[in-house]
Amino acid sequence: MLGLALVGARAGAAEGERQVPISRQQVTLTFAPVVKQAAPAVVNIYTRKVVHSQAPALFNDPFFRQFFGDQGLGRDQVQNSLGSGVIVRGTGIIITNNHVAGDADEINVVLSDRREFPAKLVGKDERSDLAVLQLQGVTENLPALDLSESDAIEVGDLVLAIGNPFGVGQTVTSGIVSALARTSVGVSDFRSFIQTDAAINPGNSGGALITSDGRLVGINTAIYSGNGGSIGIGFAIPANMVRTVLASILKEGRAVRPWLGASGKSVTSDLAKSLSLPRPSGVIIDRVVAASPAGKAGLAVGDIVRSVNGHEVNDVEELRYLFATMPVGGKATVETSHNGAVRTLSVVLESPPDVPARKLTQLQGREPFAGSSVANLNPALAEEMGIEFQEPGVIVLNVAPGTPAASIGLRPGDRVTNVNDAAVKTVDDLVRLTAQPQPTWTATITRDGQSFQFQIRG
Repeated sequence: MLGLALVGARAGAAEGERQVPISRQQVTLTFAPVVKQAAPAVVNIYTRKVVHSQAPALFNDPFFRQFFGDQGLGRDQVQNSLGSGVIVRGTGIIITNNHVAGDADEINVVLSDRREFPAKLVGKDERSDLAVLQLQGVTENLPALDLSESDAIEVGDLVLAIGNPFGVGQTVTSGIVSALARTSVGVSDFRSFIQTDAAINPGNSGGALITSDGRLVGINTAIYSGNGGSIGIGFAIPANMVRTVLASILKEGRAVRPWLGASGKSVTSDLAKSLSLPRPSGVIIDRVVAASPAGKAGLAVGDIVRSVNGHEVNDVEELRYLFATMPVGGKATVETSHNGAVRTLSVVLESPPDVPARKLTQLQGREPFAGSSVANLNPALAEEMGIEFQEPGVIVLNVAPGTPAASIGLRPGDRVTNVNDAAVKTVDDLVRLTAQPQPTWTATITRDGQSFQFQIRG
């Protein structure tokens, strides 16, 4: 392998010691053997989606319909898109980005040898921007890439990006890992990306980022660009995240992640000074759900989470990422400190409970919330929505346009806490309190941590 040639290049070097090229022969070493091994497992993905465009409201009026007929109604439009994917099982299991194939009506995959197969969506995870596909009609064992241990890579490691940029066909670019654990890229809920300067362009999404020994270390997912092309800053979802989501979707049909049941904030420079910490690092806990795995393990408000399973925790995003890459079952070792005292906790890795029952309800009638869909918030629903679970309550899931709920400004994610001076703790409470028409309605909702009260006439 090329990677082995580089590592063992210097005579007398200690086994496993990394070395830089020291001769012209070493500089002219080629990646061709690695590409020949890895490229057949990288595929091109073409998708079609039918989108219905809404007609202007005036065309729904019978008066205008008599002049324009059905021509004014909305039309179906076909959206075509392209991307890349990686075969990770010889049976035709492919991992790609959710934004490449997650919402497609038709998916076709072209292998590196130009053969084309239809594919079906096995499952998707919007929060990590990953999707799993299954090729249809495959009768042979296909080339597949093994997932690497992404926590083992370092800044400066050589990597190759393989994909289908701009639809020109399979392309290979090279570079190095330029940064790790990038948390400022808002393309998914779990922001801990591998940054590389290997050229990544539109169409590379879902393609492979591989190490110099041909192992899959990440799924290319985003670029930082002002013009839509590569400027040397690309981001990949680490293989550890891919491995967890892949296993969960293949087993459960959806992504299932451990629930910690605690939230906090990153330790900033000012906070580190006030707490007499040597440097800004870790997450200080400000809320713990009593019956959660964190609560049962003894995590408390004021504790600073320093590491998880030996991996240092630098900020909130890294803490969320570390738990998101662990499979349900088993335990996690969490090291904390509080007023200088260091503790090691064992946190059970459990899936978030779907309790209390959601009781999804569509509200109707002549009350202010009519036209909204609400549910009892529980840890499982909070996980699916990508929000922190703090306590049970009633949450708004959807608001139909042109309804009373829309007219008062209700939004998905709002939590209804009070109606006409009565507390709302469950969907049953809300249904009961809005069952009878009132001359005046008062209600309190919570949005983004802030409470709002409004009053309207019945």
